[in-house]
Amino acid sequence: MTYVVTENCIRCKYMDCVSVCPVDCFYEGENMLVIHPDECIDCGVCEPECPAEAIKPDTESGLEKWLGLNAEYAKVWPNITIKRDAPDDAKDWDGKPGKEELFSAEPGTGD
Repeated sequence: MTYVVTENCIRCKYMDCVSVCPVDCFYEGENMLVIHPDECIDCGVCEPECPAEAIKPDTESGLEKWLGLNAEYAKVWPNITIKRDAPDDAKDWDGKPGKEELFSAEPGTGD
């Protein structure tokens, strides 16, 4: 099992999860984070740290698309191990439906 970052991270991009991850398995895109499924050790410490509740165990149904997206982009985006501030408008985007269409494949800056 692994954990997966889902749609609600898009445009929120809180980084509380990054600071608690013991294996540094988060990777940064322009407007969301992903978890590398081969690096995640299933410790679960990231899930309760996410203010947007965007991190889920891959055992939940309906997450196949997001697991694939996490696996794909973790290979090409830079690793992020240092928590930075969320975007100024993160709270405005938290919980909004339909954010999948706002996903950007562009990489973030990483560490």
